[in-house]
Amino acid sequence: MRALLVYCHPVPESFNAAVRDATIRGLASAGYEVDLLDLYAEGFDPVLSAEDRRNYLTPEINSRHVADHLERVKRADALVFVYPTWWYSQPAMLKGWIDRVLVPHETFGMPGTLRGLDRRLTNIRLLAAVTTLGCPWFWWLWIGQPGRRILFAGIGEIIHAKARWIWLGLHSMDTASAANRADFLVRVERRFAGLRKS
Repeated sequence: MRALLVYCHPVPESFNAAVRDATIRGLASAGYEVDLLDLYAEGFDPVLSAEDRRNYLTPEINSRHVADHLERVKRADALVFVYPTWWYSQPAMLKGWIDRVLVPHETFGMPGTLRGLDRRLTNIRLLAAVTTLGCPWFWWLWIGQPGRRILFAGIGEIIHAKARWIWLGLHSMDTASAANRADFLVRVERRFAGLRKS
């Protein structure tokens, strides 16, 4: 089994790097081969250019600038995102990756008048997100969990219909104690390691 872990944080020594490492350890323990895609380290360009937008609906042409990343998505059985939640959603770098890589015809078929998107990423049987959030959990619920909805209501509709979803979030990150952070890392690793039993 192969997991594509899309990691997004600009600071190498951030707590999110520890979250990434705990996720990798858990996935490896569950038997996954982890393909780490570090967007900042790879210098990914998240900007959807005018040319990209004009070609967005054109098969083959719309994927030519992101063919390598798209191929990595298509080889994966699991798609895992590790990132900080900023302004209630994914960082611009990660949102740009979603915009540029998950293109029509390659990852989904366009909707019709009376039908939704056509699933093309049926190789993905696990969709997971691990994130840190500055807001407390009750405020996240109050505003409708926009970052979670982007991934699970959006990407969740183009992967395998019976794919499993995992969401792990550390709320009130800015005031979380060292013990809270350590506990979260343990929870993350255990959650993914537990996949081998299910």
